[in-house]
Amino acid sequence: MSPTPTSDPACGSQHCITCGDVGDPSTVVAVDPDRELALCAGPDGERSTVEVALVAPVAPGDVLLVHAGTAIARLDDEAVVS
Repeated sequence: MSPTPTSDPACGSQHCITCGDVGDPSTVVAVDPDRELALCAGPDGERSTVEVALVAPVAPGDVLLVHAGTAIARLDDEAVVS
């Protein structure tokens, strides 16, 4: 399935509306609030450091849409696509 880029966040698109690249759902594992960074795990378990200033505050267990190392949105349980 390949969602169409859109400017309507209610549609559930996982594409970046600016460049058309795909955003990936990632689960917050740990947070460094002073540096506005989080350690996140993707669906495959791979971990990466993510900038979270745009969606702060975040907590372990939160699911974020990550594009280019930056969290660009929060995802609720119903919006997460496996």
